[in-house]
Parts: sequence; structure tokens; C-alpha cells
Amino acid sequence: MAQTRKEVLSLYKRILNTARKWNSASGDSTECKTEKQYIKEETRMLFKRNKEVTDQEEIKEFIREGETRLELALHYRTPYPRPVNIPQSTLPPGNFKMKKAQKRVIEQSKPIYIKSYKDNT
Repeated sequence: MAQTRKEVLSLYKRILNTARKWNSASGDSTECKTEKQYIKEETRMLFKRNKEVTDQEEIKEFIREGETRLELALHYRTPYPRPVNIPQSTLPPGNFKMKKAQKRVIEQSKPIYIKSYKDNT
């Protein structure tokens, strides 16, 4: 438990340090400030939302998600989540009632870096 806590705190500090040192890919100062603010707010929101999680496997999954999102942000020079495509055999979410199987396929197709986002589907 103590080791997991250290990992979580280390990840939190790395993300906030990245936000502090962040430079926008465009070099625009207002865009850079916006992206820094997004990183900070997103980090705080997700860590607060998940602070009551006690299951070790779920915590490790969240740590993997955070590390993946951090690496993607550094690699692609954008802090925003990458777009996700739904499987071809599934209808897109809309105004109709989705079947449980379709919801399950869409949920299973989400990549690790976007698991924390909850849809209303």
C-alpha cells in the first residue's frame, strides 16, 4: 500500500512539473498558458475523483493511464487526449437506445489513456 502511494504521488508531481515547464508546440504564449492550465486542472480533477479508490489493481490501472497520457502529451506535444475511433461493427452513440453488447464493445475498445473519461452512453 505504501509503495502504491509513493507511485501515485510521484506521478502527480511529475505531471505538475511537466505542466510548469510545458511549452506549446506552436510557441504561442496564450496557447501555452491555456495548455498549462488544462494539464493542472485535468490532473487535479482526476486525482480528486479517484482518491477514494482502494482496490490495488484499479489504482495500478490509473497509474498506467496517467503515465501513458503523460508520455503521449510529451511525444505529440499536446496535452489533450487523442481521438478515439469506435469499432467498425458498432453504431456510433446517438439518440437511440444502445444495446448492452454495443456499449460493452465501445467500452472495451477505449485505449488505456482515455479510460477515466465517462460517457453518457
